[in-house]
Amino acid sequence: MRAYVGWMTSPSPLSVAARGTQRSDLGILRALLPYLKPHVARIVFAIACLLVAKLLGLTVPMLLKHIVDSLDIQPSLRALPVLLLVAYGAARVGVNFFTELRQVVFARVMARTAREVTLKVFRHLHALSLKFHLSRRTGGVSRDVERGGTAITDLLDWTIYTIIPTILEVSLVTGYLVYRYGWTFGAITLLTLAGYIGWTFAVTEWRTRYYRAKVEADTKANARAVDSLLNYETVKYFNNEEHEATRYDENLRTVEEATVMSLKSLAVLNVGQTIVVSLGVTALMWRASAGVVAGQFSIGDLVLVNAYLLQLAAPLNYLGMMYREIKQAFTNMERLFGLLDEKLDVQDSPGAVPLATRRAHVRFNDVHFAYDPRREILKGVDFEIRPGQTVAVVGHSGSGKSTLARLLYRFYDPDGGGISIDGHDLRDLTQGSVRAAIATVPQDTVLFNDTIYYNILYGRPDATREEVEAAAQAAHIHSYIMAMPDRYETEVGERGLKLSGGEKQRVAIARALLKNPAIMIFDEATSALDSRSEKAIQAELERIAEGRTTLVIAHRLSTVMNADRILVMDAGRIVEQGTHEDLVASLGHYAQLWQLQLQAADEAAA
Repeated sequence: MRAYVGWMTSPSPLSVAARGTQRSDLGILRALLPYLKPHVARIVFAIACLLVAKLLGLTVPMLLKHIVDSLDIQPSLRALPVLLLVAYGAARVGVNFFTELRQVVFARVMARTAREVTLKVFRHLHALSLKFHLSRRTGGVSRDVERGGTAITDLLDWTIYTIIPTILEVSLVTGYLVYRYGWTFGAITLLTLAGYIGWTFAVTEWRTRYYRAKVEADTKANARAVDSLLNYETVKYFNNEEHEATRYDENLRTVEEATVMSLKSLAVLNVGQTIVVSLGVTALMWRASAGVVAGQFSIGDLVLVNAYLLQLAAPLNYLGMMYREIKQAFTNMERLFGLLDEKLDVQDSPGAVPLATRRAHVRFNDVHFAYDPRREILKGVDFEIRPGQTVAVVGHSGSGKSTLARLLYRFYDPDGGGISIDGHDLRDLTQGSVRAAIATVPQDTVLFNDTIYYNILYGRPDATREEVEAAAQAAHIHSYIMAMPDRYETEVGERGLKLSGGEKQRVAIARALLKNPAIMIFDEATSALDSRSEKAIQAELERIAEGRTTLVIAHRLSTVMNADRILVMDAGRIVEQGTHEDLVASLGHYAQLWQLQLQAADEAAA
């Protein structure tokens, strides 16, 4: 529900990626170059294949001219020009061969580059702080990553397969026409090309705004759809299917309008391109025909000019589409690299060292913290958990209990004060080693859409099956699993929705046990269990906590009675601390909470 509310209150229609630093097209190319450097040899070979293919392509019309001229003789002397025909066929085969060879060589470059960039973005997303992930739109971000990866392939594809070949072909053909038939042929060709490029670039720049609008609306629509489907049960609870459809359709309408405008502007672009090319082709054919009539050129020369014009028409027609696709690729890649531009709020310091501990000593020293600078959550929290000790934190909702666990995991850094393990400030330790030393059982357990076995194994991916089953037995879920038709291979569904709340909680406990950490955090770990199951699990948790440094965050005080020390929080401060007996005897906040829960339990029993 948090994602749903956060989406509705988002102040900007842009996706998270769009909020990153905007890069120019040149900046995007510079960011892409490091990924291409390892493939320089393949790129050079692919371009060499292109050059050979284009040179062979230029010989085809020349050979055709000589074939036509050799046939234009007296009937009694007519002979089939066998060698010319063989050379003509070989040239056409060569063009196709080197074109396909180029594709074979360059395919690995495109696929590997797209993979490496997408993987880097994925890793960066996981490296970003919780602040980013609480404000992201999952569907929008995944859409940006997907389109960006495809855009890299498209950009490289168009660059090697279209831009370079077109430049080579136009240069070679124009040079040959000027050399063989005079400057007027080259001038007409260049004027046609200049008019075509000018019209294409001008109209495409105008069209790009509609594509950007379409991408933005598509990202937003996808974010809305994913958010709605993830909150399927909430939608059903409030009978809001039509409301969700209406909200989704708002963005689909924008996509529709942007698509229509994009297609209309494409028609304008294509008509203009056709007019420019037709005028150029007509002018060249008129000039060649006039030369034939005047006796300056042969029939073969007319065929050669016509063949070259047809040969140039194809890349020229592609030029408009090429420029449009490249602009769209840059737009999509801008959003992809925008994710890489998201700042890492929490990162390892240059001299960070790994944490090595088995009996950890945790210390919170005058910790201040706020998710929003306008509202401080923790106000000078100060306590310690000695090695092997269990410290419980209780208090009203919103008092800052769960924030302690997030700071210990270093999802955030404190705004003031510090947190240390074995005397080392968390900011001087590597994040990976700190998180490897901690396991948590959260209040709201979310599982991967995979099997029960995979979700338990996730605690330690290199564990054996026997270790996984032992962890499940310790969490009192092994018998439940074995009673299912597919046992450990049972699919848990999206976010584990196929399991009950208690079953999900037990899987989370088994997963934490499998990790076998030095520090355990139980954040309302038994909140989803019934009273009977809670007692069984509670006894198991207390056994697990023995010898480990343990932080227990609880609402039900009955679950923390045996803790070595209990901290009572209120409005971001520790207002009381001591053992259960001491706190009850002091008749303070804890005693009031204890009496209220006893009263509630008596009423429930009655």
